[in-house]
Amino acid sequence: MLEMRPADYVNDPAIAGQNDNLVAINGTLQVDLMGQCGSESIGPRFYSSTGGQTDFIRAANRSKGGRAMIVTPSTAKNGTISRIVPMLTEGTLVSTSKNDVNYVVTEYGVATLRGKTIRQRVQELIAVAHPDFRGELLATAKKMNLA
Repeated sequence: MLEMRPADYVNDPAIAGQNDNLVAINGTLQVDLMGQCGSESIGPRFYSSTGGQTDFIRAANRSKGGRAMIVTPSTAKNGTISRIVPMLTEGTLVSTSKNDVNYVVTEYGVATLRGKTIRQRVQELIAVAHPDFRGELLATAKKMNLA
């Protein structure tokens, strides 16, 4: 059986969230140390639009047994840039707020953010950053009074 509906119906978090165990998996370009995701732009340069990222993350958060994941490689530009950053690049649009993100997944593991303090979020995110950037991220977090 197949039912076709417009995006304003299928992307409605109240409707999609009625599905138990809904898992939302979305990609991002940058994640800051508090868990904000910039998935559409880096600074003023656009790479995509948000699509249904926020809709489905919120739907998964409403879903009984649901989980919302943000996935990203730990680096960009052949390992020269960390995708986990102290702050999103100036001008970057926040696609998903820190309050909506449950998990951030890189090749180094899973940062569990939901219900955590800022200091705990910082620790979780640095732990899944590329090892080459962890020291710099921690030093910057300390300067920002986040760690």
